[in-house]
Amino acid sequence: MNTKNLTIPKEILLVTETIEKAGFESYLVGGCVRDLFLGLKPKDWDVTSDAVPEEIQKLFPHTFYENKFGTVGVVNDEEGIDETLKVVEVTPYRVEGEYSNNRHPDTVEFSKNLSDDLKRRDFTVNAIALRKKEGEMETVDLFDGLIDLKSKIIRTVGNPNDRFNEDGLRILRAIRLACQLGFEIDTETEKAILDCGHLLKNISSERIRDEFSKILMTSSPMQGILMLRKMHILQYVLPELEEGVGCTQNKAHSFDVFEHLLRSLEHAAKKDYPFDIRLSALLHDIGKPATRRFSKEKNEFTFYGHEVVGAKMTKKILERMKFPKDMSEKIVKLVRWHMFFSDTETITLSAVRRMIQNVGKENIWNLMDVRICDRIGTGRPKESPYRLRKYHAMIDEAMHDPVSVGQLKINGHTLMTEAGMSAGPAIGFILHALLEEVLEDPKKNTKEYLLGRVEELRKLDLKELKELGLKGKEVKEKAEEEEIKKIRKSHHVE
Repeated sequence: MNTKNLTIPKEILLVTETIEKAGFESYLVGGCVRDLFLGLKPKDWDVTSDAVPEEIQKLFPHTFYENKFGTVGVVNDEEGIDETLKVVEVTPYRVEGEYSNNRHPDTVEFSKNLSDDLKRRDFTVNAIALRKKEGEMETVDLFDGLIDLKSKIIRTVGNPNDRFNEDGLRILRAIRLACQLGFEIDTETEKAILDCGHLLKNISSERIRDEFSKILMTSSPMQGILMLRKMHILQYVLPELEEGVGCTQNKAHSFDVFEHLLRSLEHAAKKDYPFDIRLSALLHDIGKPATRRFSKEKNEFTFYGHEVVGAKMTKKILERMKFPKDMSEKIVKLVRWHMFFSDTETITLSAVRRMIQNVGKENIWNLMDVRICDRIGTGRPKESPYRLRKYHAMIDEAMHDPVSVGQLKINGHTLMTEAGMSAGPAIGFILHALLEEVLEDPKKNTKEYLLGRVEELRKLDLKELKELGLKGKEVKEKAEEEEIKKIRKSHHVE
């Protein structure tokens, strides 16, 4: 592959050149090299060298070294630079010992040979070393990683069974990379995944969660989960999902529960929704297999209470995978309430307000997003039919602050404590009269102006104040009607 178009940021070159000027070797390695050749922006930068940690630290003013694997963080204190350039990880060439726990090497030794470091890496596309020397790009590719990049293949370095037995998490990483990059997994590597899938039982929930989360955040998460199932490892990640395979639904659905959930997730990815919405879309009907019953009366399957059961299952799943508590609580809410009643011909505004109260104002639009994913996941082509748009309008209407005297910069308490008025109907009349003025000219809504007008208005008798107040109330009601019309028009449900 052509190296002429590769661009390495000056901040990274400063690190590698500083190491080389001190008489050591220095190469970029891992995901950043892979991404450079694919024309992608690297998420982080890794450097490897024949220098040991103490030697690396002496070369830079700001570093940290707090691990047993030899990785030194070189900190760039320059302001305004890209987040990915603020810390460059520099690791000595390494030779690793046995992996007795299928996750981490028992021992790590530093080496003076780059080949030792490259042959311990997971996949060929991550085992390419790159450096800029005398203005020219030099690559070291001992395992044909560049060929695999061109062929779009994920292949392990050396024997795949050995690599997976060293670190079982590499099994998930292979699928995540394939999903992320749009690559295929090499035949021998796939066979080894089938043989070694049970090693995931030895991997911590947090590590599995992290790789699974990255799969969900790719542009094609449905493909990733299908790969997990094809290779018989979904059982170690999210076994509850497999219960939906072959669980046919009622006439409103074109797919079984499993495919419906995957298609809902895929739509969330297509819309580029954030992680919590994607996971909610994937789990929203997770309770259906447990609640599936055949109704002779309806001559079809029913799933009564699946949202309640699904919320309980979701809570257990997220606890098992050790997701943060606040995220878990939100996702459980979205699963619990995704079956809200949305027949806009009969639903009331008070029912909509109760739904907002159930999930919280901060989550109501996320619930709508999950509902859209649910709809597309059934096989229906329309994302926003009239009924859903009408429900959106009702939410806006329920959430918007109504036109009222509460918008004024003063209130009845102000009139009594600062204007010296006594409690009585005159206060209400004056506030409505002031609201009419403010609706006409919002600039008048200042405490100073309004108190000045109070002094003038309180000189009027109660009959005149009442007339002004009623007129102001009529103007308020008309303004409120106009606001509601605007809301409905914005959702095309006039």
